Amino acid sequence: MEQRDVIKWFYDSEGTDDEDVFLDMRHLVISGGELGLLGLAFHPQFKQNGFFFVDYTAPSPLRTVIAGNSVDANDPKTADEDSEVILLEVPRPYSNHNGGQLAFGPDGYLCIALGGGGSAGDLQGNAQNLSSLLGKILRIDVDKASEGRNYSISQNNPFVGNSIGYKEEIYAYGLRNPWRFSFDPMTGWLWAGDVGQDRMEEVDIISKGGNCGWNLMKGSLCYGHRAVTGPG
Repeated sequence: MEQRDVIKWFYDSEGTDDEDVFLDMRHLVISGGELGLLGLAFHPQFKQNGFFFVDYTAPSPLRTVIAGNSVDANDPKTADEDSEVILLEVPRPYSNHNGGQLAFGPDGYLCIALGGGGSAGDLQGNAQNLSSLLGKILRIDVDKASEGRNYSISQNNPFVGNSIGYKEEIYAYGLRNPWRFSFDPMTGWLWAGDVGQDRMEEVDIISKGGNCGWNLMKGSLCYGHRAVTGPG
């Protein structure tokens, strides 16, 4: 996967020089700086269903797109360019802090990392705002549609069924720019690297409903002379 908007494949053999284009997304993606094709995840049953998922930034208006795709029925080494199904489109106020990681957890749900929207200090307060998808780890079920969406929400997500406007897709919040995360194969824990501001970087163990602190804290340091509070 190249940030500039192309996914390629090659044989896993030492010294290979051959590569081919799996999917060219130049007509969809805006790239440069922190923008571009930022995430790729293959469905746990990819060998059977040929489904995969991408996270990219698109222009006019600037937004993050999470989309599902499938391989060409006649050539499994190439994606079907007409197969895109949009799952989420999230408007971006600035061009940086996009997050971008996609990964399926041990439970089969797709997790999505979204940065707080950019600029410095999270001027819009997105990371602590549970009515915004920005600055969050999201968790969705891509295997079934519901309520007019091309996905459904796990009934185990922390804010399912709330009546005060919290986004039910949210699994954890309070993140600045969770560029990469991964699941520990032994414990199933979700570890996220969150890009810090100025003095400190952060590695978080992501928990259900957990508040990772930004923009109230960054690591062990208070930000802006404030302290962490819970949802509300």
